[in-house]
Amino acid sequence: MLTAQDVKKIAKDEDVRFLRMSFTDALGALKNIEIPVSLLDDALNNEIKIDGSSIDGFLPIERADMYLYPDPSSFVIYPWTTGEDKTAALICDVYNVDGTPFAGDPRGILKKNLAAVKKMGFDTLNIGAEPEFFLFKRDENGQPTMEVNDQANYFDTEPKDEGEACRRDIAKALSGMGFSIEAAHHEVAPGQHEIDFRFDDALHTADKIQYFKLVVREIAKQHGLAATFMPKPVTGINGSGMHFNQSLFKGGKNAFDDANGFKGLSKTALSYLAGLLKHAPAFTAVANPTINSYKRLVPGYEAPTYIAWATDNRTPLVRIPAGRGKVARLELRSGDPSANPYTFIAAILAAGADGIENDLEAPAPVERNIYKMTAADRDEAKISELPGSLDQAIANLEDDDILVDALGKDYVQTFVAFKKAELADYKTNVTSWEHKKYFGA
Repeated sequence: MLTAQDVKKIAKDEDVRFLRMSFTDALGALKNIEIPVSLLDDALNNEIKIDGSSIDGFLPIERADMYLYPDPSSFVIYPWTTGEDKTAALICDVYNVDGTPFAGDPRGILKKNLAAVKKMGFDTLNIGAEPEFFLFKRDENGQPTMEVNDQANYFDTEPKDEGEACRRDIAKALSGMGFSIEAAHHEVAPGQHEIDFRFDDALHTADKIQYFKLVVREIAKQHGLAATFMPKPVTGINGSGMHFNQSLFKGGKNAFDDANGFKGLSKTALSYLAGLLKHAPAFTAVANPTINSYKRLVPGYEAPTYIAWATDNRTPLVRIPAGRGKVARLELRSGDPSANPYTFIAAILAAGADGIENDLEAPAPVERNIYKMTAADRDEAKISELPGSLDQAIANLEDDDILVDALGKDYVQTFVAFKKAELADYKTNVTSWEHKKYFGA
């Protein structure tokens, strides 16, 4: 992990000229304030101030000042910047003027939940993220179109995969920022891509997701393309997910592994899994936080809609990938890349922790294709569904005391208020589908 002294040395050796102090707003958007590198000491001493009233979900205008506390281990140099424009970045926690952490800071919320799990005796939560994205063409004015950049399919190569060069340049830029790239390939839908990077502890994986989105958009723009993490940008084809592979470690060992346990899983893993299933209706609000998210969470497009688990079977909410020992893990398949990674991870960690603390028992795994089961079959197997809309997911979150406490009442109230305003706006907005369907009625 880099220290403040490491950051100073690297910035000097690499002749960095500008520094972006980055943080995340209540809805998951990466924000930053850029300063000259001459203020690096001030930055590392937590002296850079922002106007919190200008940030979604932060402070009212009558008490707007906030301070950024950078994490030196998050320091990166943007590989696409050179010479007099060479720019680095630090991801920051947000603090109040009295020196206390801001309760509505998404990164701070995740740190609070990680601290709670450490008190339970666990060293760390590892997360491996798989965010998918689409590439669209831009028009002659550089504006995004709704035309995907290729008609390729899963694992296709050039010339069908016309995004290969862009994807490779994204991977190279990420590698230059310290990411360990494990795979890059075309996804199922036309114009859809995935780049997998090595897992890390939960906090730094969330940081990397924020950097990942930034890099994907920047490099795509350089290729004359527009990248989107919208869950369902095109009608009739698969949407983009963000699966989370997760495992708890204790005493340096994977607490989810037990060679003699059911399916090779420990009691800890099975209780954590039970917690995920119990709280899935509520954490869906932060895992799938947009109206568009629920156009992906429908049967028939590979996104899970049923609350169940299995091993090889990819139709339930949670899957146990092959591999045990150090790599034993649970894969949550419902999330999408529009999610705020900090609050998403905080919510699922709180759900799993509730399962462990209360010795919850996981139901039997479902190894059948749930999409082909009848309603009666699903009822017999006690398989319920994820919420089918954002408003239902929000209601579930408000009713879940464990998750409200984990995320913080103030944060949940802020998040819900934004989402209800979004829903109200959507309900009064006339769409092109309505024009096609009803104009001649």
